[in-house]
Amino acid sequence: MASATLSFLAPPQRPRSRSWGFRNPSVFRLGSVSIRSGPAGRRRGLRSSVCRAAGVVFRDLDADDFRHPLDKQNTLILRAIPGLNDIGKALLGTVTEQVMLLENIGTSVLVSKNQLSDLHQLMIEAAHILNIEAPDLYVRQSPVPNAYTLAIGGKKPFVVVHTSLVELLTRKELQAVLAHELGHLKCDHGVWLTFANILTLGAYSLPGLGGLIAQRLEEQLFRWLRAAELTCDRAALLVAQDPKVVISVLMKLAGGIPSLADQLNVDAFLEQARSYDKASSSPAGWYIRNAQTRQLSHPLPVLRAREIDEWSRSQDYQILLRRAAQVNSLQKL
Repeated sequence: MASATLSFLAPPQRPRSRSWGFRNPSVFRLGSVSIRSGPAGRRRGLRSSVCRAAGVVFRDLDADDFRHPLDKQNTLILRAIPGLNDIGKALLGTVTEQVMLLENIGTSVLVSKNQLSDLHQLMIEAAHILNIEAPDLYVRQSPVPNAYTLAIGGKKPFVVVHTSLVELLTRKELQAVLAHELGHLKCDHGVWLTFANILTLGAYSLPGLGGLIAQRLEEQLFRWLRAAELTCDRAALLVAQDPKVVISVLMKLAGGIPSLADQLNVDAFLEQARSYDKASSSPAGWYIRNAQTRQLSHPLPVLRAREIDEWSRSQDYQILLRRAAQVNSLQKL
């Protein structure tokens, strides 16, 4: 498998790396809203005991159990592109993978039972709930709150979390971020992200219709990226099992301030999302909304918040919880 970068944060940028945050379209590297954390003494962070795992563990969970319909639809379209797998393997080799791996190992701290053990436990718990092997976890010094995943062919994938994100979020919120990243791995998003990127870049180099083909492919890729993020927000909810935790993450990444965190209101943020839907419901609003989001790799935070709120109240989510509870009960017999 070719190498790929995935992540939680968001907006406008060509899809090389992805994150929970907002992107500057002129920057290729990971980026998000710059929210500098306060002094270390302001928050005790993970020094106290970690949050306990959620009550329900999804022992038989399959990716399609929580995959967003738009993700399913757009993944099928990508799979229908002939030769995509062979192109990816041919153009991305071991040298590229090794560069990506060594860069992260050399500039971050590897989390383990003996290193930042509370963070390690949060990852182990989230992976257990989602029925997936826990990847390696690294913490990287950065003032930009972000988290991302690297899936490298033939090697164990790993998640990187920036220090400022750890400072910005509560423990439950941080575990929701880790669960979001695990969702990318559970759904094999890395394969399609890399291959679609390669195909798009290759088409741009072709004369004549190459640029037009590349533009169409890029639009399709962005549609898939936005849908994939909605899927991974659902993975975050499956671990948190409280929609307000996931929505709080999105709210903080949109405009959170550590020193005023106790004044943030999830219900007010959801009301903001509903007002956005209302403002964009007219023909003119619909056109402006599509123009604004067309080149985004991530859905707008208010839309992600509304989506996860609706799914948390859906029959599909409730069925997943009940089924998992039944399997857990049988396992205890």
